[in-house]
Amino acid sequence: MSKEPRDNKSFGSKEIASAAIKIALTADRQEEKAYQSDFLKEGIHTCAVDYGGEFITSVMKIVERAVVSAKREGVITESHTEEGAVAGATREALSQIMPKAIGLNVGGKIGIARYKNHISVAIFFGIGLLHLNEVSIGLGHRVV
Repeated sequence: MSKEPRDNKSFGSKEIASAAIKIALTADRQEEKAYQSDFLKEGIHTCAVDYGGEFITSVMKIVERAVVSAKREGVITESHTEEGAVAGATREALSQIMPKAIGLNVGGKIGIARYKNHISVAIFFGIGLLHLNEVSIGLGHRVV
């Protein structure tokens, strides 16, 4: 799978972060696949994965899901550097959510976007108990 765009557009970290956030905010798989198709036409590879559970005990599972999803969807290859970039960006995004989420349940979506050497991970979670939720977005970026 080629990582080159169809035209000569060039995107930086801001545009790739925006793509990751848009994928994380999708309401369902149909909308997610439509966004993925549109982004791919511009050379931006994306994926998303849903997650829910108790925050503290779930941190490593969230990181693992992000890496596995990125590999499965062809956003990254099975290289130590690329897997580490996704894991690091995911941990950064989680650290931004942590102050609100400690001791509570989280649920939502992880969005990942890549263009050439830019990788961004956005995490959009509802945080709380029952219907008494706060919402939060965490964002991490790495270069490989």
